[in-house]
Amino acid sequence: MRLKKDSSKQKLRGAYYTPLQLANAMVSLVISDNIKSVLEPSCGDGVFLDSLESLDILKKIPEITAVEIESDEAEKVSNNFKEYPNVQVINEDFLDFYQNLYSKKTYDLILGNPPYIRYQYLTEEQREIQSSILTSHGMKSNKLINAWVAFLVASVQLLSENGKIAFVIPAEILQVAYAKDLRLFLSNNLSKITLMTFEQLVFPDIEQEILVFIGEKGGEEKGIKIIELNNLDDLKNLALNSNDFQKMKHVKEKWTKYFISAEEIKIIQSIREDKRFKQFSELALINVGITTGNNAYFSVDKNTVNKYLLSTVTLPLIGRSSHAHGIYFTEEDWQNNVKSDKPAMLISFPDTPYEDYIAEHKAYIKFGEDNDEHKGYKCSIRDRWYIVPSVWIPDAFFLRRNNLYPKFVLNRCEAVSTDTMHRIKFNDDVNPENVLLSYYNSISFAFTEICGRSYGGGVLEILPGEVGNIMLPVIDNINDKLQAELLQQIDTIVRNNEDIEIVLNLVDQKVLVEILGIDKKVCVTCRKIWKKMQKRRLGRS
Repeated sequence: MRLKKDSSKQKLRGAYYTPLQLANAMVSLVISDNIKSVLEPSCGDGVFLDSLESLDILKKIPEITAVEIESDEAEKVSNNFKEYPNVQVINEDFLDFYQNLYSKKTYDLILGNPPYIRYQYLTEEQREIQSSILTSHGMKSNKLINAWVAFLVASVQLLSENGKIAFVIPAEILQVAYAKDLRLFLSNNLSKITLMTFEQLVFPDIEQEILVFIGEKGGEEKGIKIIELNNLDDLKNLALNSNDFQKMKHVKEKWTKYFISAEEIKIIQSIREDKRFKQFSELALINVGITTGNNAYFSVDKNTVNKYLLSTVTLPLIGRSSHAHGIYFTEEDWQNNVKSDKPAMLISFPDTPYEDYIAEHKAYIKFGEDNDEHKGYKCSIRDRWYIVPSVWIPDAFFLRRNNLYPKFVLNRCEAVSTDTMHRIKFNDDVNPENVLLSYYNSISFAFTEICGRSYGGGVLEILPGEVGNIMLPVIDNINDKLQAELLQQIDTIVRNNEDIEIVLNLVDQKVLVEILGIDKKVCVTCRKIWKKMQKRRLGRS
């Protein structure tokens, strides 16, 4: 994390100005004759005022208020629009402006690109105000939110009875955990929500995926719709009503699921209610991998082990996706990783007196201290920084960050993993091979994309609680011979890096259709969902 003192003024302000092309499109989509008052909460260089002027709308609106925290910018914008008596530019922090105005004034239209200031760069006072904005609207107190969240909540509350809001915000609203309360708040307070996403980055300088959020109050509740665009040029031919709204459940759900159609959502919901399926969490404990605090130091290769005589204090390690070759992690796999000079062993120093350590182990600890390896946060808060806590051997591993799909791998050599993988401990009455086989199918793969989130560069990240929500078919009555044959075929295909859809075809037919009696159309639909969401994610790589 960059310290505040090292960050640019632009980054501290979160000021990344909206392209005029985007501002013009947003104004055109939301403007109407009945709008009498407009607010821009963080006007920056005044691009939305420019749009209103260029579209010959500015002078027709009786009241326009623009708020800007930077005095220089506020002065420039004020001078640029001084000939318009209906335009008032206020040099103030919007959060203060909101607190002074809340319940006293509303606006028919609120436009903007709120600052993307991360919580680390906010003052304590700003964090307090943001937290109070959340709690005053029924959300949990949270001082670790980015500034745009509070801007959005406050602005929705400043809307008139039939008001509209159009904001440029980070696409992380669709999926991140800290926005769960926000998504519920928006679904409870807006009758229509339209999200416009872009395949190409609108702000390439910050590599931040954004979307246009358009919300409307009043009238019959329509729900939500997502419009996917390639780039800003696609806005020219956009028909805002081209997609039907989907009804929203008023829960803290991810909005990524609305990238699929209403009919596809119905199928996903029917699977959740189908007794032939169980959630992964019903079959196993799913935990994060070992948090070493410094994987590079604690994950070692054979040369380091030999140099410091570490063999008595190391465990076999599956450290990253390239270490997992098939759907089993075997002794042979591990030995091959060792021979390839991969960091395939994890140091686990014993909780015994330091004086009892052999000289070579003390030397490795000193080597770490000489290189400041012990100063990272996780290591520094331990009583003895070099003793890694919560080391236990799991039954299986599930990759945390993935490209085409997450691998689910049974542990066949008493290995451990760092936090690049999740640790799986099956319930006592569960057959691990049955669960392994039950994962590699189109339905469960669709759920991995729905439950996970797009990380940077097109990566699918899935956390333990999200793995727990993946639906798996229950196949307890499968013939042992068929089970063994299928698992062998899957392992061979995965080890040879063949197309994973060969596996999905096999398991869909042999297990889902022939054993469980799942309609093949359901399998086909779920395959389409998986590929659609995967394609969208990989398109951002």
